[in-house]
Amino acid sequence: MEITAAVLRATDGSYELEQVQLADPGPHEVLVRVVSAGMCHTDVVPRSLELVLPIITGHEGAGIVESVGSAVNGVEVGDHVVLSFDSCGTCASCSRGVPAYCETFITRNLTGRDVDWGTTVADGDGAEVSARWFGQSSFATHCIATARNVVVVDRDAPLELLGPLGCGILTGAGSVLVALDVQAGRSIVIFGAGAVGLAAVMAATIAGATTIIAVDLHEHRLELARELGATHALDGSSEGLLEEIAAITAGGADYSFDTTGNTTVMANAIGAIRLGGHCGFVGIQTEPLTLDPLALIGKNVSGILEGGADPQVLVPRLIELWREGRFPFDRLIETFPLSAINDAEAASLAGKVVKPVLLPAPVVAEAPA
Repeated sequence: MEITAAVLRATDGSYELEQVQLADPGPHEVLVRVVSAGMCHTDVVPRSLELVLPIITGHEGAGIVESVGSAVNGVEVGDHVVLSFDSCGTCASCSRGVPAYCETFITRNLTGRDVDWGTTVADGDGAEVSARWFGQSSFATHCIATARNVVVVDRDAPLELLGPLGCGILTGAGSVLVALDVQAGRSIVIFGAGAVGLAAVMAATIAGATTIIAVDLHEHRLELARELGATHALDGSSEGLLEEIAAITAGGADYSFDTTGNTTVMANAIGAIRLGGHCGFVGIQTEPLTLDPLALIGKNVSGILEGGADPQVLVPRLIELWREGRFPFDRLIETFPLSAINDAEAASLAGKVVKPVLLPAPVVAEAPA
């Protein structure tokens, strides 16, 4: 079928809306009409991976299932779904209920191709376009996903808001609630108050942390962090940052969480925790991390993927917490039409918008039964 998609053809180029041909879903796949798609900093990664170009990115989609493959169970035409990362379902990690650490995670999610290096899209000249970014490539009016990376949600939930739950919000909240397993009465310092970091702030309040420190360079983000539950908000450029954290936490935080991938910040995240503390990293670092020889003594450090969460479990929980008014992730969102994708990317990279959400197509009201 012919669809409209935002295609990136050059690492330093702009997205261009193109009419492309999308294949029918395979036996284990579903066709989704995309209603919303969050923009995450991971969507910038293909700009340094010329091998995958041209590509349709987008990995925080939400929409309505229009057709399903012959072997699909548990997902039906008309279902409202949130699209998350892809996983195999059979490896040791998937079998233990931790699909975020699927043995084929990199191939399935960060190449724009399936495990056999295939794609589902051809452009107007018949040339292949990478279209399996995180098993979805949802910066389009429609996309193909697998049955495993769609999460069926209640039909009265607002699809125009739900896309970011598939990755960025999932990662921040899951890192606190699942991977780090933050306990009530403890302290946590969160480096980076973007969408992932602010989701972590909200999750830390849900977990019952009594000291929640947000660190960022942008005052407007620090103010939002305070409104969402941070007990303290610190300027990340402060020369005495670690001393400030130590004073607030009486010697060091129980947990720290870095969302930036900046190696200087990552080192500070390790330095911010007390002996026996736990530091989690989710940012994609771009250079080697060099540490003082004593930096890791008595400390736990984890590299976290997708919050260590199972989307089938955590996404519905986050929606329920949102309904209860305890997880107001909608406050992070600013919407853009798909045609304004380049403006959305620029606003995100400049820190002006916490979570841009693209709206490829309006929600179509269903006829009453």
